[in-house]
Amino acid sequence: MVGRSGHRGGWLVAAAFIAGVLVVALLGTGASGRAPTLALRSVGTFDSPIYVTHAPGTPGFLYVAEQAGRIRVVDKGTPRSQDFLNISNRISCCGERGLLSIAFDPHYRSNHLLYADYTNANGDLEVDEFHATSNRGADPNSRRTVIVIPHPGESNHNGGQLQFGPAGLLYISTGDGGGGGDNHDNARHLNVLLGKILRIDPHKQATRPYTVPQSNPYVGRTGRDEIFAYGFRNPWRFSFDSANNDLAIGDVGQDSWEEIDYVARPRAKGSYFGWPTYEGFAPFDLSRPDPNPNPRPRVQPIIVKNHGSDGYHAIIGGYVVHNPNLSLLNGRYVYSDHANGAIRSLVPSTSGARGDRNTGLSVSGPSSFGIGYARQLYVASLGDNHVYQIVQRP
Repeated sequence: MVGRSGHRGGWLVAAAFIAGVLVVALLGTGASGRAPTLALRSVGTFDSPIYVTHAPGTPGFLYVAEQAGRIRVVDKGTPRSQDFLNISNRISCCGERGLLSIAFDPHYRSNHLLYADYTNANGDLEVDEFHATSNRGADPNSRRTVIVIPHPGESNHNGGQLQFGPAGLLYISTGDGGGGGDNHDNARHLNVLLGKILRIDPHKQATRPYTVPQSNPYVGRTGRDEIFAYGFRNPWRFSFDSANNDLAIGDVGQDSWEEIDYVARPRAKGSYFGWPTYEGFAPFDLSRPDPNPNPRPRVQPIIVKNHGSDGYHAIIGGYVVHNPNLSLLNGRYVYSDHANGAIRSLVPSTSGARGDRNTGLSVSGPSSFGIGYARQLYVASLGDNHVYQIVQRP
């Protein structure tokens, strides 16, 4: 899915496997020996869990997307055997293809709508809308195509994150189209939707399957109206900081560098994030600069991780935690790497990162982090097929 090497698709094998359903990380011990600790608590076992999230207005329910196309429900802590939704007959899988993520409409409690991002039978990127009949099931026959993004010739670098942002707009990440070194030269050009973060209103209006907000940066200008930001290699996971709506992006690197971006939405809007001119801070192909008239400099990472010295190969972007029950992580951005497996955290700001540190927790082959209804923090593992809740023990 995340695709480090331009010519090597599929999931990288994690270097270490942590057995068992509970792993405890001691972050410091006082004189009493009772310092708070973080732990991984297993929610359940799934088939290649690729994403985990909640639906607004549904306490007690958690939803897990599996790569081959099933969406499972965890009902009050117990995974149900019946599918919430199964769209495996529409999906090309696996390697870096498959069901990539899901997102529930902000007004799900009243409209019961959800969206799925996947690679279809042609290998193109597709976002579909579905209608839930209850918190335990959705109707596969309610499927409506929202957008299809051509992805010809390669199977890797699909992006695949869906996130509803402020004003109820849907943000969609797309990879650069695969191959190596953006050999199709998609990410920096505004006439193609690959290597971008897009922003649309996914609701059908008259005959249009979706609409584009007039505030998008290229409406009325040269470039595709759907584009919000450009110059990404494979922004596999991104999120909004719920405290300020800043955008946190994990963009998977090519040869040497993984990067995390943290940027205010107004700064991100219409901005170039550097690929393929740069990989992280380092020049990658200076013969391919941003070809678009843009008065602002490129957005630079707040932190990078090296493939050699850090052992990183496929960054897994996470979330800024805002949960008083996780005081050890509160206000910190949590992230990992699909190959490294260590779960780390840092304090993000638009001017840089500080306090980057290891939580002491690790999972095998993480695919994503997720946030629950009550701001619980989850991580999905492809290495052992568990979804874990990250909890704090007194």
